Amino acid sequence: MLVPLGVLLLAGTWLLGDSVFGGHSADSDAMRPTYEQGDVVFTKKIDGTEVHRGDAVFSYLPGRYTDTDLVFQRVIGVGGDRVSCDGHQVLVNGEPLHETYVAGGDPVGDGKSYDVTVPEGRLFVMGDNRVTSRDSRYFLADGQNGTIPADAVRERAFDGAVLALTMVGVMIGGFVLALVGSGCGLAGYLIMRRAPRTQPTPAAPAALQSP
Repeated sequence: MLVPLGVLLLAGTWLLGDSVFGGHSADSDAMRPTYEQGDVVFTKKIDGTEVHRGDAVFSYLPGRYTDTDLVFQRVIGVGGDRVSCDGHQVLVNGEPLHETYVAGGDPVGDGKSYDVTVPEGRLFVMGDNRVTSRDSRYFLADGQNGTIPADAVRERAFDGAVLALTMVGVMIGGFVLALVGSGCGLAGYLIMRRAPRTQPTPAAPAALQSP
């Protein structure tokens, strides 16, 4: 029973990780300092209905950029939100956005002002490094206020260190169980092979009867 249980743990953990979780490498400094270039980013696979303000997401945007189709940025506004900048701070629905994650404490970057409403079903996104990130601010005149479709989102970033260690531990446990089960089975087989065979006791001769 140990072998099937170990294989089940290995296969189940692998399939769960592949279907629900993922990971990418941050390929630029646009999300610095939260994610430095080259950092491994653990992700959970989601769709557009699960996106919230503040989420750091990977979106599939073919044609928007020349160097990549999968873009890593932070959601600032969702459908119906008014996103604006007065040159000093970013506001969402008239309230200052407190962004402790931006590089250098600078939420503005180039200092340009804007005031847009996010269409329903779309997202206004920016990088945490506002000085270098090419995000919704650079596409304000595209007819959609620089926003991206919510259904372009594929994955949401999260701190996956604990989850990764847990999954690795379960997979190692499954491997050990399968190994122990195989060892026990092999040992049992060898013991059975080497055990002396019991010879049947010969039957006593029948007593001779006098005529």
